[in-house]
Amino acid sequence: MTFTSQLIAERSPLGSRASVKEQEYLCHVYVRNDGLAGVVIADNEYPQRVCFTLLDKVLDEFSRQVSKMDWPSGSPATISYSALDGYLSKYQNPRDADPMTRVQAELDETKIILHNTMESLLERGEKLDDLVSKSEVLGAQSKAFYKTARKQNSCCEIM
Repeated sequence: MTFTSQLIAERSPLGSRASVKEQEYLCHVYVRNDGLAGVVIADNEYPQRVCFTLLDKVLDEFSRQVSKMDWPSGSPATISYSALDGYLSKYQNPRDADPMTRVQAELDETKIILHNTMESLLERGEKLDDLVSKSEVLGAQSKAFYKTARKQNSCCEIM
């Protein structure tokens, strides 16, 4: 993966963002205009926007902490940059790290709840329609019973 990351970063133009599929992973690369580049390797399910947010934050902080003179000659063994581990642990779950992903997940959950509520309301509406039709039938039968009883009682006189 190191070779792939280096190759992608070298072939990407300055100021560009790109995603390249490598086997079952996606390699997200961001090359800034100053030549500093970063690559995130993630699975297909990890949101692309979150990868580029992570790259942007890491590269900004790296450029503030590490002298520009050390970039070309430096290697991970010679450059001290300790904040990367914190970012990687924070971004393990994109929902916790990214507010937009969190809001989207909450919206998806709300949408599921809303669909379930609508389905139960429709079922309840169908049951109410059944009750209304049964009560109309019962009302018609009670009117018929009342008319029949009245006719039966009209032929006899009470003394």
